[in-house]
Amino acid sequence: MAIEIERKFLVSGDAWKAAAAGILYRQGYLSTDKARTVRVRIAGERAFLTIKGLAKALARAEFEYEIPLADAAEMLDQLCLKPLIEKRRYTVDWQGLCWEIDEFLGDNFGLVVAEVELDSADQVIDLPEWVGQEVSDDARYFNSSLIAHPFSTW
Repeated sequence: MAIEIERKFLVSGDAWKAAAAGILYRQGYLSTDKARTVRVRIAGERAFLTIKGLAKALARAEFEYEIPLADAAEMLDQLCLKPLIEKRRYTVDWQGLCWEIDEFLGDNFGLVVAEVELDSADQVIDLPEWVGQEVSDDARYFNSSLIAHPFSTW
């Protein structure tokens, strides 16, 4: 079983953009149940189906499978809850860790969040200067929550 251990932060400023390359993401959810989320995602020219379990502290089970792009597009258009999540994801390598910065579009425009995956929940990390408040435990910032309560409505 794959385990995801992740911390999430708000981003301040755009100093990170100089070293980042962005990819357009379009994703939707077949299930947003807290015990299990099922996500369909198109990232550039690749597509994935991801199942995540209930988060315990910073960790949760995660299973991800590449699927045909046409199938993902059909699921997003016909089966997923609306609105879809649209964002541009940038990756920044900083002090040996890969940070993923999501700049949200559409109903979540204006929200910029950075995530970093860790080897253990107690891993000590130094934060880049552009990282702000930690929101790892704030469910409002979960992508699956942004469907029901988009950032533009806060």
